[in-house]
Amino acid sequence: MLMKHISTDSGIEIKEIYSENEKQEISNKEFPGQFPFTRGIQPDMYRGKLWTMRQYAGFSTAEESNKRYHYLLSQGVSGLSVAFDLPTQIGYDSDHELAEGEVGKVGVAIDSIEDMELLFAGIKLEDVSTSMTINASGFILLAFYVALAKKQGADLKKIAGTIQNDILKEYAARGTYIYPPKPSMRIITDIFEWCSKNLPKWNTISISGYHIREAGSTAVQEIAFTLSNGKAYVKAALEKGLDINVFGKRLSFFFNAHNNLFEEVAKFRAARRMWATMMKDLGATDEKAMMLRFHTQTGGSTLTAQQPLNNVSRVTIQTLAAVLGGTQSLHTNGYDEALSLPTEEAARIALRTQQVVAFESGVTDTVDPLAGSYFVESLTNEVEKKAWELINKIDVMGGSVAAIEQGFMQDEIARSAYEYQRNIESGEKIIVGVNKFTIDKETPIPGFKIDDSIRELQVEKLEKLKSERNNDEVAKSLESIANAAKDGTNIMPCVILAVENKCTLGEIADVLRKEFGEYK
Repeated sequence: MLMKHISTDSGIEIKEIYSENEKQEISNKEFPGQFPFTRGIQPDMYRGKLWTMRQYAGFSTAEESNKRYHYLLSQGVSGLSVAFDLPTQIGYDSDHELAEGEVGKVGVAIDSIEDMELLFAGIKLEDVSTSMTINASGFILLAFYVALAKKQGADLKKIAGTIQNDILKEYAARGTYIYPPKPSMRIITDIFEWCSKNLPKWNTISISGYHIREAGSTAVQEIAFTLSNGKAYVKAALEKGLDINVFGKRLSFFFNAHNNLFEEVAKFRAARRMWATMMKDLGATDEKAMMLRFHTQTGGSTLTAQQPLNNVSRVTIQTLAAVLGGTQSLHTNGYDEALSLPTEEAARIALRTQQVVAFESGVTDTVDPLAGSYFVESLTNEVEKKAWELINKIDVMGGSVAAIEQGFMQDEIARSAYEYQRNIESGEKIIVGVNKFTIDKETPIPGFKIDDSIRELQVEKLEKLKSERNNDEVAKSLESIANAAKDGTNIMPCVILAVENKCTLGEIADVLRKEFGEYK
């Protein structure tokens, strides 16, 4: 009788049974909180402190998003996570012609320091940790946040949070880039340098595998491409003369959690071990600079518009994968997000899912509860082996930037996405409610929609801002940014001054478009 062939989406064959004979030995000396951190970066993990429970939110105007943030804080979130609309992400003010139809739709519209004040009205920045999902224009949003913190009288040494700031994955998988790779990398290292001196608790980059996975990669490709991108950022910072033992402590990662529970747990464990090895090889001597700290979001691409309440079960499995894998921070998706932005009810259920796992499941009672499992240890080793093979290919090409320029990452992701979809359409891959266990009639789920009139409100605010500000100071501020871009000095101080002088996001981005050009 032929044995059934079963493999993960990454192509790793799953044996019928695992025993000590198949298990590659894990060192008996490998403990949580110690190099290479396979079992977690803290000795006591969640026994000492639970992960930060975030809910990714942002829509419409800053005022409307602020209401949602206050609601989420009242419901027990321990960190905010800001979604920005598409014009903000690509450096256009709401009154730009290319912003039409997109203002406030997939996130909140932020055009100026005044919008930032409204976004965090009634929230002391010293008291919250804020994650901002922003890349090409991330330096401007960071400047808004810093300027607001200063206005609140906050101690910048206490300001905590993360800015995504990962442009390489934009070229490979997502597309919200502005400038070419070289000047984009320069902006990122300017942020590293400025924050290391002025914002020591801020995570200066969240190197993102999430969007690589959303574009169709496998779990193995997700960590291989993400860690390769991380290596590229570290090398760029080293070339700038920065200390790996300083900036290395402020690097963070952002991963996806999908439905294959054990492969996802193995992925997180392998990624920690690989990053620790990579950083050590790059010259880090402080173990804190070798720790892979990461935020996780449950898989947006796994959510189905068909029978959307099934997504509650999917998100629960993905939450368990992230927690069993040792995440430091987690966002859970709403069950309705395949249809629209999450409603308040869906956001609450998503948060409650995390809270049930944290306080009722018992999985937080001990560190790395799956350690020693013949299956999980073997799968961790297999994921690591396949990921190193991909990283070595990228290194031969000259690193991530070269691999992206040659289309290697994009082609690998596209191939995997095609194979995955083909398996769904053939029925080999079962998606409950989509290609099996379907129903004839769906019960409508109320969606959450954004009105197009939002753009009119933002344009009115911009017109008022520009009529009341000191436009001579605006012109001087924009000129200083252009000069910094030309002479190579760190751009962050002059960008912060510019936003304090009420320059808009689009005006600052446009100055650098003229100096750096746009990536096509």
